[in-house]
Amino acid sequence: MRLFAATIATETNTFSPLPTSIDGYKETVFLRPGEHPDDTPLMCTAPLWVARKRAKAEGFTLIEGSCFAASPAGTTNRADYELMRDEILGQLEAALPVDGVLLGLHGAMVAHGYDDVEGDVIERVRALVGPKTVIGVELDPHCHLTLKRVKLADVIVLYKEFPHTDVVERAEDVLDIVLKTIRGQAKPVMSVYDCRQISSYPTTLPLMRGFVDKIKAMEGKDGILSISIGHCFPYADVEELGGRILVVMDGDKKKGDALATEIGREFVSMRGKTMPSYFGIDEGVKAAMESNEAPVVLADPADNAGGGAPSDNTSILRRLMERQATDAAVGPIWDPVAVRLCFNAGLGAEFALRLGGKIGPRSGAPIDAMVEVIGLKRNCWQSFGPTQVPLGDCAAVRIGGIDVVLITSRSQALGIELFTNLGIDPRRKKIVLVKSTNHFMAAFGPIAKRVIYIDSDGPLSRDYRKIPYTKVKRPIWPLDAETSPGLIF
Repeated sequence: MRLFAATIATETNTFSPLPTSIDGYKETVFLRPGEHPDDTPLMCTAPLWVARKRAKAEGFTLIEGSCFAASPAGTTNRADYELMRDEILGQLEAALPVDGVLLGLHGAMVAHGYDDVEGDVIERVRALVGPKTVIGVELDPHCHLTLKRVKLADVIVLYKEFPHTDVVERAEDVLDIVLKTIRGQAKPVMSVYDCRQISSYPTTLPLMRGFVDKIKAMEGKDGILSISIGHCFPYADVEELGGRILVVMDGDKKKGDALATEIGREFVSMRGKTMPSYFGIDEGVKAAMESNEAPVVLADPADNAGGGAPSDNTSILRRLMERQATDAAVGPIWDPVAVRLCFNAGLGAEFALRLGGKIGPRSGAPIDAMVEVIGLKRNCWQSFGPTQVPLGDCAAVRIGGIDVVLITSRSQALGIELFTNLGIDPRRKKIVLVKSTNHFMAAFGPIAKRVIYIDSDGPLSRDYRKIPYTKVKRPIWPLDAETSPGLIF
């Protein structure tokens, strides 16, 4: 038995002012066959990593293709996407015949001329391998679960957790179903229910926690191979945006349709109940400073690099400074120029530094302040579940009573290493401001005495009615009050 595995992935914010080129992939994941590290999966590479671990013991040969992944940003350059895609397709063609293909994709990647990159990849893979080869795909739940993908793949599995701490477990699920299908032990059929809604669904909050636990308990029984909840990625202007439910049954399409409809209707009934409450900047900072518990974690989803934002907005930091906050830590702020200046100044230096506020109007005004350089470190990483995420060269500066972490490789706050790399212990701070929507909860949730979400003036508005969509199929909630959810596949 022969399996081929590869990855091409990013999460595309089509409204982002940060275009994505091949350099963005080279800064994050840009690996040729055999170059993937053994110790940990990287962004969207879990199917390849899991298959490598299991190949010998389970009697199949794995042919590894290239792995390309970039941090979330704007639309990918067309020529660069086609170059990476065609490299993987060429590797697959050279490997033929194969019994199965494992694709580690994201699900919300857009390139110029390709609103559905994943559909394009799967379509071209299917054309190469023919109808009998089994294609298994792992996607992020913040994906566009297009009908093209569902029709062309044999099995698609999405991560269930948000924060995405289960990427390896879901890759195991994909591989299990692919192997069973090749061996004639399963016949996956997929059903999709379109919920016609845009929202956010953190599984760290009780309602989604219970919903996910419920569907997990159903899998492996009564012919249910997999159930996935497609959250959608709100910051993309594509036609098939929106939450969808995907059920994979063993041979029984009618039963899968009924189950997808049942789960989909329950998901629709949860509209408006799954997101946390948001404070404005002033009231959020005031609440944190007046809290008698510590640490209080302030989250800034509107400037989340994980959603394609620059992560250089200064508005909450400026308010903390104006209120003379002390015993506070802020991070990350993406500012390669400021980091370089800090390295030039040296550890312990005090000098006038301009930081943040560089990319556009939604970045806020830059901060001009006398700073003390309190930490410098090159080639930093932070952990996120089983994976490591690069931060590049990092600097920490102190402005009064506030420690600020500056990074060169744009990323959201994920692991506490973001701070500890530079000698800052967030567990000992009164206030910790992180730029992230919910992934920060995996590491910072357990240490927080209180979490306060702030809807700042960054580019990722939490009110989806303010996003200037032009391609999204209407009606859809909350843009429209009346919608028509239903089974679409």
